[in-house]
Amino acid sequence: MNPTPRLTAALALAWVVLTSPAVPAGQAKPSPASWNEVAAEMIRLLDRSYESYFIKEVDRAKKEVNDAYFGYYEKLGFERTVLSYISGRRAAVVEYQFSTIKQHMTERAANSVVRKDLDLLIKMLREDANQLDGREESGLGVFIASLLILVREGFEAILVIAAIAAYLVRSGNAGRVGVVYWSAGGAVLASIVLAIVLQTIFEISGANQEILEGAAMLLATVVLFFVSNWMLAKAEAEAWKKYIDDKVKSAVASGSAFALGLAAFLAVFREGAETILFYQALVAETKENMNMVWLGIAVATVILAVIFVLIRYGSLKIPLRPFFIGTSILLFVMAIAFAGGGVKELQEADVIGVTPVAGIESIDLLGIHPTVETLAPQVVLVLLAVLGSLWSVLRARKAAKA
Repeated sequence: MNPTPRLTAALALAWVVLTSPAVPAGQAKPSPASWNEVAAEMIRLLDRSYESYFIKEVDRAKKEVNDAYFGYYEKLGFERTVLSYISGRRAAVVEYQFSTIKQHMTERAANSVVRKDLDLLIKMLREDANQLDGREESGLGVFIASLLILVREGFEAILVIAAIAAYLVRSGNAGRVGVVYWSAGGAVLASIVLAIVLQTIFEISGANQEILEGAAMLLATVVLFFVSNWMLAKAEAEAWKKYIDDKVKSAVASGSAFALGLAAFLAVFREGAETILFYQALVAETKENMNMVWLGIAVATVILAVIFVLIRYGSLKIPLRPFFIGTSILLFVMAIAFAGGGVKELQEADVIGVTPVAGIESIDLLGIHPTVETLAPQVVLVLLAVLGSLWSVLRARKAAKA
């Protein structure tokens, strides 16, 4: 059973539910006439933050920067629209400029440094607003935006689900594949509930939302790293034969089955609510091409389904050892991506500081971002993986000599 169409349909249904501008009671959702209006309000707050910083009111200055980011850039969909119509890299650059400003304020940098930071951010906001407002809506543009949202947000989740499902089949535990699918389905439902809660029941602060997303990604990092190493340990033929003999090809140990299901759940949950919110922003921007939004969802579903099928069924023809090594590497790369992305979310919430690293470009798909804090855990994971591999090789050689 291929779960991709069902997962996508559930997300699309939730998106339809959320397309109405429901907000907490007593609040009116702002409806800016243009992105330049949004940028103007943000610039007003940013200029005010400099005035606060100039008179040594650092906490107030940082709060005003956060108000511009969470209250306008995120809440009104500016960030999501930049992602959909300009590029993910541009959105990442703007996000880090917000973080850099707050970091310099915390460090009590010179007024001229903070003013330069703010001027650069203001310049980027004006450029993006002009580009978005100057964009004429076209059916093709809406289709591409809709397609990219689902492919971009669903790609990592589909990779994880397909890899784990293929692993269970190759290991003689096809009966446990349902655990992965049920976990993914549960994550979709959890994502729907979270999206509705965020948008209609109560207004969680932007910082808390970032903390929630960051924590989920870091937990996923730990689980995926564990699963990756567990699979790699089974790559050697003798280790695999012993494993099969011990389990009599019947079932994965309960703890391991839980880890596999949790990995699938976290991979989908990480993307689910965000996907719904992205589509809500797209719908708010779309006036005459709603049919192209649906077409984009349909084509993206087909693409993700093809990816799933290629990994899930194509892997059956791959020899056992290369399959386990390849699957382990795939999940390890996902762990690396989640580690960088999770730290980045916590940076946006001011939980973790920002120390820029020159010469590195953001690669959002791999979770690579130009800061010491995001790169450090990724380096640690690589070192742990290398040490683990060396230990496995030494253990195998020792066993061969025995």
